[in-house]
Amino acid sequence: MNFELKPLSLSAAAAEKADLLVILVPEGFKPGPDTLSTVLAQALKAEDFNTKAARLLSAYRLAGVGSARVVFAGVGDGSAKAVRQAVQAALASVRAESVKRLTLVFAGAEVSAAAVRSAVQAGADGSYVYTATKPRADARVLQKVTLGLAAAPNAEQRAALAQATAAVLGIELAKEWGNRPANHATPTDLAAAAKALANRGSGVQCEVLLPRDVAKLGMGSFMAVAKGSEQELRFIVLRYQGAARTQAPVVLVGKGITFDTGGISIKPAGEMDEMKFDMCGAASVLGTFRALAELKPKINVVGLIPACENMPDGRALKPGDVVTSLSGQTIEVLNTDAEGRLILCDALTYAERFKPRAVVDIATLTGACVVALGAVRSGLFATDDTLANALQAAGDRAHDLCWRLPLDEDYAEGLKSNFADVANVAGRAGGAVTAAKFLQRFAGKFPWAHLDIAGTAWKSGSAKGATGRPVGLLLEYLLSQANHDAHQPVAKAPAKTAAASKPVKAPVKASTPRAKPSAAKKA
Repeated sequence: MNFELKPLSLSAAAAEKADLLVILVPEGFKPGPDTLSTVLAQALKAEDFNTKAARLLSAYRLAGVGSARVVFAGVGDGSAKAVRQAVQAALASVRAESVKRLTLVFAGAEVSAAAVRSAVQAGADGSYVYTATKPRADARVLQKVTLGLAAAPNAEQRAALAQATAAVLGIELAKEWGNRPANHATPTDLAAAAKALANRGSGVQCEVLLPRDVAKLGMGSFMAVAKGSEQELRFIVLRYQGAARTQAPVVLVGKGITFDTGGISIKPAGEMDEMKFDMCGAASVLGTFRALAELKPKINVVGLIPACENMPDGRALKPGDVVTSLSGQTIEVLNTDAEGRLILCDALTYAERFKPRAVVDIATLTGACVVALGAVRSGLFATDDTLANALQAAGDRAHDLCWRLPLDEDYAEGLKSNFADVANVAGRAGGAVTAAKFLQRFAGKFPWAHLDIAGTAWKSGSAKGATGRPVGLLLEYLLSQANHDAHQPVAKAPAKTAAASKPVKAPVKASTPRAKPSAAKKA
């Protein structure tokens, strides 16, 4: 799928040949003398249409209009959120399989860069189709999206298009791996996907550590979770270098439990199938690197993905077992279904070797976070206010929202153990916070943030599928950091930096949807 941005008045839009023409109408719209404006003016006067966000009016075979189907969609104040709602509603109102060419025209004179990004991402989201294990399913039909503006696109709007197309590529890669069933997304498969990303010649490098490598390092906590599965663990290390080697990287750590039964503390059978989504943190790291490869920002990023299954066989970790983490801290495992933190803690310790400027871990970690925030915002925890504020602002700009939750030391009381340095759970109360407090013990040597995406990584019900979140948030954060660095004073003798190309338009491959969170979502 390709996106194009070009000047397109309503009179010119009438001549466009497309399977679907969507006119995005803001409040205060002033109709002109052209055909489309005349229809709009009549509908507004008769109150058959208004410009509130996502209000629609459909027409077929309008005289003088080249597109067979026309949808007028209100965008209210023209905000990015309203544009997203309008485009989603317009696409949902037609048969997706009949739209190969889509033209979206902004009827207002003022169009923000954020609105352009929203239109692109909504168009991609509304046409995504998962086909990896559905050979008879119709693949995505939509091939080209043209965005029309009243005037020639400015530099900000063109940059927004480049960023949005790159984000779509990353979000859809994250969706694709999140949606795959566990027998088609093993730790080995996930490692192969990371290698394939590096093999694109995109500036991304990949190293995969095998069980013997992990054992040699001393990742006892990670290895303990993997023991109960016939599928071997993999520890994936991704590197993107867009700046000088001397620049400290941002490290992203993605939880990669490719299937979670709960282990010996086994989950209820109902909706356990959704535990294939327990690697959506890992998928979001892959997706973010896919987007970085397109945009090539001047920043260094490392991705760490501990990948394994959590299964209940005779070798599996048992409640009451004590394991030794890479940090040397011992952990009493009171609940084997709190396994995500056991693999993440070793990855956080491993992150120290990169001397990072910041570390962000992303995990479908706790059902408690779903209870607290639902499916709207991801939970955000951080030891550094600057990092927390930057992530929250990035989420707001990307419409991939998060909300900061506390890390008071009092919450750590329940993690005390008589038999180890720390227990892996602290009871039901404040479960999302106590999980974060556990991870904090292993993140004391760098600014650290934790994103709990248990409520936002996938949808349940009839719209079941991965959302690709929080790729949008992560990409926006990294680009903001690169932009900040670019405006800092240049050192007298700077190290040689890798060349970074200008953002370019990118084709988008691939396909899903969102309902209320499942009861099986993480413990």
